[in-house]
Amino acid sequence: MLVTAYFAIIVLLALCVGLEFTARRLTPPQSTPTAVANPAFRRFQSIFLRAYLLALWADWLQGPYLYKLYRHYSFLESQIAILYVCGLASCVLFAPFSGWLPQALGRRLTCLLFCVSYSACCLTKLSRDYFVLIVGRILGGLSTSLLATTFESWYVHRHVEVHDFPKEWIPSTFNKVATWNHGLAVGAGLVANLLAEWLHLGPVAPFLLAVPCLGCCGWVVLTDWGKEEAEGERFSRSCHDGLRCLLSDKRVLLLGGVQALFESVLYIFVFLWTPVLDPHGPPLGIVFSCLMAASMVGSLLYRLATSTRYHLQPGQVLCLAILMAFFSFFMLTFSTVPGQPRPHDSFLAFLLLELACGLYFPAVSFLQRRVIPEEKRAGVLAWFRLPLHLLACLGLLALHGEVSGTGGGEGGGGTRHMFGGCAAMMLAALMAVISLFTLSRNDSDLRLEGFSVYAP
Repeated sequence: MLVTAYFAIIVLLALCVGLEFTARRLTPPQSTPTAVANPAFRRFQSIFLRAYLLALWADWLQGPYLYKLYRHYSFLESQIAILYVCGLASCVLFAPFSGWLPQALGRRLTCLLFCVSYSACCLTKLSRDYFVLIVGRILGGLSTSLLATTFESWYVHRHVEVHDFPKEWIPSTFNKVATWNHGLAVGAGLVANLLAEWLHLGPVAPFLLAVPCLGCCGWVVLTDWGKEEAEGERFSRSCHDGLRCLLSDKRVLLLGGVQALFESVLYIFVFLWTPVLDPHGPPLGIVFSCLMAASMVGSLLYRLATSTRYHLQPGQVLCLAILMAFFSFFMLTFSTVPGQPRPHDSFLAFLLLELACGLYFPAVSFLQRRVIPEEKRAGVLAWFRLPLHLLACLGLLALHGEVSGTGGGEGGGGTRHMFGGCAAMMLAALMAVISLFTLSRNDSDLRLEGFSVYAP
């Protein structure tokens, strides 16, 4: 597995470079020359990117060694599953508030709250106390919910309401975020591997590195983002508007079902990839970088597929992504047979799943922009995240029950059964996508017309 991981990262990075050059040739950037040449816009964009990319970097640093850290502290898989469930339950609790808090407290203050809560979450990893680690997972759930909404909310509000820049310039910023985000994810895996394994600082080291990154992010927000008054929007109104939009438009409801089914299994995957591969001795940071590089390949393939040369629609790409995810989980049900593990096959299946993710996220983002009104999007997406996290919680609790039922052993069939359940959920997601496009067969809002759009 050691040689396989290093060989895979070299091949995947080379593939990313080749696809990037091809994509740039076929899909030139969508930002207008006016946006590029406007010094006020470029300055505003730079201030936002400095803070947001630091926040994303700190988030990615915590990905490769979270499960490994808990195993390092000698917790059983069933105990680790409960820790993950606490984080997901925290997301369920805080998701409805994440769209409302920026209006109630102010977007800038909410971003500072994110920096403080995520720093505290990282510092709890220094403790071996189970209760302290549970508190850390709860803080992590709050921070993840805020990261998913608050920074983008601040940018869109300032872009439109304060600076009065054209709305057509917004995608240029988030296209830059998408490009940088993949690179940061790959780099975070390499840096985490350097700290934890090459320098022998242990699996807690990447979490400690994230703290000064969050501190720098908070400093940029505090000094460069300017003051802002809270708008005082009522929480009940924000939730009510989002729920009414969700229930009044069947397209939105089906799209929410697709997102809940697909993304909930990703949380289960995040929990399971380490215990599946770690017993076979791969460098976890390098493996994480391979997974993120595969996702980058998928994102670049999306740009090529929706270019004017190939003319694929986002809905078609979404169906392909879900099919690929299904085959990935189908492969995993055979490569994780108790007593007969095939780690190389499992690694290949994980890469295929991340490739599917790279296709899925820009496709579903395009469809969300087309079917969800902009002023209600934050509330609707908060409702989307509720079933998403609930399904992931139920999956991990089911896995915990199977592991506990076998006396806490790691070698039972619970992992294999969970991958089989994930494959079934992918089939359900595929049926939801087919229903969505059957309902909207002649809906031009869900189609690209002669141009390429890609988004984070």
